[in-house]
Amino acid sequence: MKYQLRHTTRYDYTSDATLSHNEARILPRDLPWQKVTDTRLDISPQPIRIRERLDFFGNRVSYFTIQELHSSLEVTLTSQITTLPRQLPPVDTAMPWTDAIQALRSADSNAARKLLMPDARLMMLDSDFVRCHELLADYARQAFTPGASLVDAVYAFNQQIFTEFTYDPEHTTIATPVLEVLESRRGVCQDFAHLAIACLRSLGLPARYVSGYMETLPAPGQPKLQGADATHAWLAVGIPGWGWLEIDPTNGTLADERYITLAWGRDFADVTPLKGVMSGGGKHQLSVAVDVTPLTDKHLLELF
Repeated sequence: MKYQLRHTTRYDYTSDATLSHNEARILPRDLPWQKVTDTRLDISPQPIRIRERLDFFGNRVSYFTIQELHSSLEVTLTSQITTLPRQLPPVDTAMPWTDAIQALRSADSNAARKLLMPDARLMMLDSDFVRCHELLADYARQAFTPGASLVDAVYAFNQQIFTEFTYDPEHTTIATPVLEVLESRRGVCQDFAHLAIACLRSLGLPARYVSGYMETLPAPGQPKLQGADATHAWLAVGIPGWGWLEIDPTNGTLADERYITLAWGRDFADVTPLKGVMSGGGKHQLSVAVDVTPLTDKHLLELF
């Protein structure tokens, strides 16, 4: 699939800001299943300094400084993305999930370490928004039944959250603890990703948070509104000896060509799209507009 991506984040302040230092994690990653071209980052007011680096997880980070009076900040990303099918675990990776956990716990020998993915140990630990708890492990065990393969159990767990939880953007905030999400059975994609990660880590499995976009379609007979798309969150589960399997409990699917990856980390705190510090500014109001537009050959010709 080919997409034109446009993401605008705007902050309006109640009083002028005099200085701001910012970090943006909105540049899509280049991956074996995702090719990124024609990327442009427009920032208003114009920064006096801007540079790009890779963070610990390999995410693209833009750092910029604004050193003039300004009552608003607007950051717009445009990019063309080509997505390819992701590989799925082959049949011979279907080890029982209990064996996978044992292998991860005893990965001290050279043979055992070969089963580990990069960052696997880090993705098994508590983080800012993800805390392990026995109640979370108990919930996961409904899908992780005795004798089940790790891959089959992960698929079942993905469906379990999808069928038992209600999408409700008014019920939670980014700071809502995962135990409250588990109790209420309500939330949004960030909540469901954090919950799934916490459950898997509570079992002893590595899991990481993934931020990005998913192509959405309007209701039948309705036009697609400009700016009506949104950022999305899902997760990846470490499969020892194979790699990272991306699942989306919000939609009960595996990540496929419809998914555009921005960044990944331990949880949302590692992939916040835009954050910074400033002098002045008073209170602020945030607005975000996202467009993920599929590109046909005709669309591609119109761009040039």
